[in-house]
Amino acid sequence: MKLVVTEPAKLRLKEIHDYYKEEVSRKIAGKIKSGIIVKLKHIQANPPGGQKEEYLKELGLEHRRIVDGNYKIIYRISKNIIYITDIFDSRQDPSKMSG
Repeated sequence: MKLVVTEPAKLRLKEIHDYYKEEVSRKIAGKIKSGIIVKLKHIQANPPGGQKEEYLKELGLEHRRIVDGNYKIIYRISKNIIYITDIFDSRQDPSKMSG
């Protein structure tokens, strides 16, 4: 299946990386980003493996999530394409999640 990382998800990943690079260290920022990228590959290999994301249920697009540390990788499957729609810090209010 093809994996498409949406622009909002790309931006979120960059923000996460930049934050840790500035506030902690370049090494930790790279480790967090690498962990998320590994999870993206896991999603591509096993698309239905993520749990359904209840906070986005009302959208009716059957969003799923897979967790990496403090981050939820939010995605949906449409035909033969997996769309990564958000990388969400699970310490935040779920109403800020985008689908």
